[in-house]
Amino acid sequence: MRAQYLIVDGHSVIFAWPELRQLHARRTSLARDALVRKLRDYQDWTGVRVAVVFDGKGSAVSASADPGEIQIFYSRAGQTADSVIERLASKYAPRFKLLVATSDVLEQETASASGAECISAEALRWLLDEASPA
Repeated sequence: MRAQYLIVDGHSVIFAWPELRQLHARRTSLARDALVRKLRDYQDWTGVRVAVVFDGKGSAVSASADPGEIQIFYSRAGQTADSVIERLASKYAPRFKLLVATSDVLEQETASASGAECISAEALRWLLDEASPA
């Protein structure tokens, strides 16, 4: 059985979920942190490895992940999170069972062409809620 991975388009989800959109209006980091907490819980509950990608501002793509934590990627300045997600999907979909969560239809088509399954931001909400032990 191939390992399972979930790749999340962070800002696509933030702007699709009203509660995260409200946090984003107050301070971007609040919305990012709330989403990361939900994704960390999902990874802990299911064992599915999670990576979330946000638009960034640095000179290079940056990634962070402590052992056992979800992976967090930021695109470099002038590059979209979409391009990072598409590159990850094309690299890893042939080797792993990959699910990409984004409401960007063009990004879904590109990831699907690489062999990944895709779901919308609302379907991600359902997936996280279903996995919750509470």
